[in-house]
Amino acid sequence: MMRVSRYAAIRFAVPLAALLLALLPAMPALAQQGVDLLTVADAEDGAQTYSVSLQVLAFMTALSLLPALLITMTSFTRILIVLAILRQGLGTQQTPSNQLLVGIALFLSFFVMAPVGERVYADAVQPYLEASMPASEALVSAADPVREFMQAQTRESDLALFAGLAGAAPIESADDVPFSLLLPAFVTSELKTAFQIGFLLLIPFLVIDLVVASVLMSMGMVMLSPLIISLPFKIMLFVLVDGWSLVMTTLAGSFYV
Repeated sequence: MMRVSRYAAIRFAVPLAALLLALLPAMPALAQQGVDLLTVADAEDGAQTYSVSLQVLAFMTALSLLPALLITMTSFTRILIVLAILRQGLGTQQTPSNQLLVGIALFLSFFVMAPVGERVYADAVQPYLEASMPASEALVSAADPVREFMQAQTRESDLALFAGLAGAAPIESADDVPFSLLLPAFVTSELKTAFQIGFLLLIPFLVIDLVVASVLMSMGMVMLSPLIISLPFKIMLFVLVDGWSLVMTTLAGSFYV
């Protein structure tokens, strides 16, 4: 085994050494030429523009934060929590699976956030790609539709709660709400709304569980778990009322009431 690994290391090292030797004559020229990582240019109106390499670096950094932004700034949180509570109420354990629930919540979030995405593309992305708008203005333009969506779903009580915790000055209008207060208030409101919808979904399943448990107790079948008997009835009720369509319609419509 030692002989095989030694030969493999030699076979890997020889081409690498040959490549380094081939690049040695060109290294001084590359060092003299250099690559500008950070270049700041002054525009005619006094604004500053940054080099493309720095913009690409900032964009790649933003991509690493994309999952957190997707969870906290869109409809994803509410939809996923409601679907998880629905699965718990049905008592189907891991059906649908976690991956399937996340996939459903993701694509339903795309449907809900489609108007916001279209505005972001029209107001910020397209002008930036056409070089008619700098990156700083594009970020501000892209944040406005998202801010409007978040403010429409945020309760004033939650916003006032975090404003009081931060000791912020009185907010006169919605445009004056800082993003540092809007984001936690939006997440708190989404959690409240998700659990309210989940509570309403659990009521019919709870009634079925109580009826089945009462019937089993009256028949003296104490050792038999009511969940085993109530599961087919809950699934049948959910299918008969076209439950998936009702849940999807309710979730999508709850954002634009």
